[in-house]
Amino acid sequence: MAAPSSGGMTADELLALPVAIDLDTANRALGIGRSTGYGLAKSGEYPVTVLRLGSAYRVVTSELLKLLGMERRADALSAAGEGHGLCA
Repeated sequence: MAAPSSGGMTADELLALPVAIDLDTANRALGIGRSTGYGLAKSGEYPVTVLRLGSAYRVVTSELLKLLGMERRADALSAAGEGHGLCA
């Protein structure tokens, strides 16, 4: 098992997250408290894009991973133009 990141989640836990996560999970990954996280989201100052879906907040996991200096293998391949399934 990987060591926990500074935010309290291991690298394995972070890489296993779904495409979008709730704000509490993002706060945990970043190591910030619930009140601080919601305050930042409400003021538009959260460090990644926060989506407001009705009364719920969601964070796009790929943005969170990028902020933390991590990327899923598929995301890294797409950014590099690899893994597209086409032959040269």
